[in-house]
Amino acid sequence: MDTPVESPTAPERSDRAGRREWIGLGVLALACLVYAMDLTVLHLAVPQISATLHPSSTALLWIIDVYGFMLAGLLITMGTLGDRIGRRRLLLLGGALFGVVSVVAAFSPTAEFLIGCRALLGIAGATIAPSTLSLIFNMFRDPRQRSLAVGTWVSAFSAGGVVGPLLGGVLLEHFWWGSVFLLAVPVMALLLVLGPRVLPEFRDPEAGRLDPASAALSVVTMVALVLAMKKLAQDGPGTVPLVAAVAGLLAGALFAHRQLTCPDPMLDLRLFRLGAFRTALGINVIAIFVAFGYFLFVAQYFQLVLEMTPMQAGAAMAPSSVGFIIGSQAAPRIVRVVRPAYLIGAGMMLAAVGLVMLTQLSAHGGPVLAVIASLLIALGLAPVFGITTELIVGSAPPEQAGAASGVSETGAELGGALGISILGSISLAIYRADLADALPRDLPSADAVRETLGEAVQVAATLPGDMGSAVLTAARAAFIHGVHITAGVAAVGALLVGVLAVAKLRHVPAGELSGGHGH
Repeated sequence: MDTPVESPTAPERSDRAGRREWIGLGVLALACLVYAMDLTVLHLAVPQISATLHPSSTALLWIIDVYGFMLAGLLITMGTLGDRIGRRRLLLLGGALFGVVSVVAAFSPTAEFLIGCRALLGIAGATIAPSTLSLIFNMFRDPRQRSLAVGTWVSAFSAGGVVGPLLGGVLLEHFWWGSVFLLAVPVMALLLVLGPRVLPEFRDPEAGRLDPASAALSVVTMVALVLAMKKLAQDGPGTVPLVAAVAGLLAGALFAHRQLTCPDPMLDLRLFRLGAFRTALGINVIAIFVAFGYFLFVAQYFQLVLEMTPMQAGAAMAPSSVGFIIGSQAAPRIVRVVRPAYLIGAGMMLAAVGLVMLTQLSAHGGPVLAVIASLLIALGLAPVFGITTELIVGSAPPEQAGAASGVSETGAELGGALGISILGSISLAIYRADLADALPRDLPSADAVRETLGEAVQVAATLPGDMGSAVLTAARAAFIHGVHITAGVAAVGALLVGVLAVAKLRHVPAGELSGGHGH
């Protein structure tokens, strides 16, 4: 069981958080803010990265999603490491590494170098993520305060979605694409200054040794399985996705066997016997899958189809981020009188309505439809994230809250990586299929046009009038067709998850969330 280094001296203090804990929550929120900023800012920078580094379509996907892959693979490992060396210490080490690598990434000379930096940022981020959630559950023992704290934690990610596009848009208007990475530096510096003063240290004095074999197997499992799905969606059946899938499944089986036989397992698999734990985790993963997938498409739609500047695109994306903040803060209050299952179900239905609206986007319309659709999706998904996070961690016995936090974070990052890679790959496959017959047969640089919409825009700018217009029109129509299909798929998924939530979680009563141990 996790034991605080500084034990409270009175029972009241262990139940009710004081000023220091709330200030500490603000510091933890800073780390989450940078987390989200790094993801959302990069979406706006995709066109400039394409124009400057000329990545292939595969390399562009890796630039975006290798960060999430490394997070998903290492979160459980880093959560276990935090139990041993101290969660605050791990958080501060991760913050320092994140800041340094952000500076290096800003000056990447090639796409391959940038992929490497993004992988290192994923490693650094993996040291931060489990620490923030675990510390919140240790600092806030009172159920009502904990609900507000988790809502604030979710809001911090959304605030990063607001700050990232707006500040990133300003930087991209005046500086090179790499400047967006520098946004993380002052925030991480502030975290390093304030963290030691307001965050208590928590570690498990009875924790066993860290198992390197389990850590390696968890990374191989996550990265290999996601790679297999990405390659299958992008290129169809072949040797690479088959080998990656087999390797991932084999590594996963070995990981599970080791957790059941190792004296100091990284992950207690008995958590998955808890019905509320399994259901809430599944809902959380799919909801984040939907959120990350649509966000990437909308960012490109604003810039590459509607020809908005990065700052204009950032402003257009801000309402959805505000919607996430509103939904995250409202959920802890609503769930006191409404059963979590019904609130999740209603939220997923609202998100599905927004996704269906995205299937009506066109190359000639304005941004209003996309802005409204994104706002509805955000308002629908925001309560889902906070409620499922509390159910995941709260459904586990108290002595396993740290492990449950690691699983929650792993599922969230895996859902985001899968959303970007799978929905992105499906959209790309449709884009290429549509362009196969739509492009002029004597077109130079046809291969580049088929790579990404960003490349198509660059090529079209170099072609003579009518031909350039024809290429641009065809490429934008193919991109929008891909958005229509993927948004429709995501809408169906959202509806199914809403039904699942009502069917499987309706036994959880309104009031303070605990998940119901053993359900």
